[in-house]
Amino acid sequence: MTNLQFRRNRRLRNSAGLRSMVRETSLKKEDFIYPIFVAEGEGIKKPISSMPGVYQFSLDQLAAEVDEVVSLGIPSIILFGIPAEKDAVGSGAYHDHGIVQKATRFVKERHPELIVVADTCLCEYTDHGHCGVIEGEKVLNDPSLDLLAKTAVSQAKAGADIIAPSNMMDGFVAAIRKGLDEAGFEDIPIMSYAVKYASAYYGPFRDAAESAPQFGDRKTYQMDYANRMEALREAESDVMEGADFLIVKPALSYMDIIRDVKNNVLLPVVAYNVSGEYAMVKAAAQNGWIDEKQIVLETLTSMKRAGADIIMTYHAKDAARWLEEN
Repeated sequence: MTNLQFRRNRRLRNSAGLRSMVRETSLKKEDFIYPIFVAEGEGIKKPISSMPGVYQFSLDQLAAEVDEVVSLGIPSIILFGIPAEKDAVGSGAYHDHGIVQKATRFVKERHPELIVVADTCLCEYTDHGHCGVIEGEKVLNDPSLDLLAKTAVSQAKAGADIIAPSNMMDGFVAAIRKGLDEAGFEDIPIMSYAVKYASAYYGPFRDAAESAPQFGDRKTYQMDYANRMEALREAESDVMEGADFLIVKPALSYMDIIRDVKNNVLLPVVAYNVSGEYAMVKAAAQNGWIDEKQIVLETLTSMKRAGADIIMTYHAKDAARWLEEN
């Protein structure tokens, strides 16, 4: 064995201090956006059975939740609304007194420094559960753009810091950018769900947001999960139309896509660690099959390593506590 020639890579793993010194990827609480579901009504703190630890909150129950987010040092939240009534055109999405608009005003008054991202879509507000205007069982692209732009402007008026359109209509970033600019909101950035796949990982979210389609599916506008090059075309389109951030959704099974997008665009990349990914970890942890803390921190770090600058995650509060412990 005396004549062997090899590298001793283990030298840099000999102690916690050395491992920390050469660590290539860091995870911090400032990386997180925490999703919150807000519902019309009073006295509501409704647990989401498929997402342990996640709730629907009415406005009168929201204060404690956002206070906790701020106390943990999480810099941003994204708001999803559950209206009391729905209709064919999702009018609750763009009403000045819609639930997300009211929640935005509430949060910004209570914590002006907390960055509020407004999810800009119609599916939670339509009685058919699709992300746009329908004709028969067809989702119409161009008529939907006007409503999405109206929604974005209404959210910006309410005080949203970032508009996050998630509908996957062609041209949605261009339409929203034009609408915001014409309404005097040139400085409000767009965090586009640029690369959003039609995924089974969204199941628990549709329970939480009460937004499941009432017919068909969303495969005519969300992407085929078998496709990779299509993601780059979608990302390029949104860059050209004026997006300021690009979201890849889901994240866990799409690390290759996160890296592709990061390598090909100059904008911040957001990984959405979606509800199904969260639910699987929670279920395994509750059964004692995994170490939840270690799995979550490893998973979120891997998203950063893949190229994400920001992570939208339901684990944010727990992860912030664990990072503080570390």
